[in-house]
Amino acid sequence: MKEFNRINREIVYKGAIIDFCKDTIITPKNHTVKWDLIKHKGAAAIIPVTNDGRIIMVRQWRNAVDKFSLEIPAGGLDGANEPTKVCAARELEEETGYTSEKIEFLQTLIPAIAYSQEKIDVYVAFDLKESQQNFDEDEDITLEIYSVEELLEKIMKNEINDAKTVSAILTYYNKYCCNK
Repeated sequence: MKEFNRINREIVYKGAIIDFCKDTIITPKNHTVKWDLIKHKGAAAIIPVTNDGRIIMVRQWRNAVDKFSLEIPAGGLDGANEPTKVCAARELEEETGYTSEKIEFLQTLIPAIAYSQEKIDVYVAFDLKESQQNFDEDEDITLEIYSVEELLEKIMKNEINDAKTVSAILTYYNKYCCNK
């Protein structure tokens, strides 16, 4: 494959969560093009699995779509060097009020590969222990617990359309539920 060559990256806007950049690229056919890029520090998500095999979900307001969304717990890294497993464990406790000593890596997602560098590492938490929720100031979360089959049905009915949640639940189902 021929290479694309980035010759410039201009930060157009620097935000709290994302930076918006304008990249100048030389294509393999020697065309100079401008591409938008969203820089993101990264995130982690976690599927909390109860002892009876159900999954704890969070319902929270999402400004981008102007509605509540049913999702797995997730959040941004507290800096580019924070291990994603540490972030996932923190988000588990903050959003659900549970902790776990048994957290397994599931997958890495790139939710908007055409224009964003964001990566989300997804984990699964087993053997949950009760703790205490500790929401960020902008969070108002309610918990809902579902079987995997109920979540699959919600995905098929388009009641869950958050990309990280859809991918994580489908991957979890195929890895942990199909071989039983």
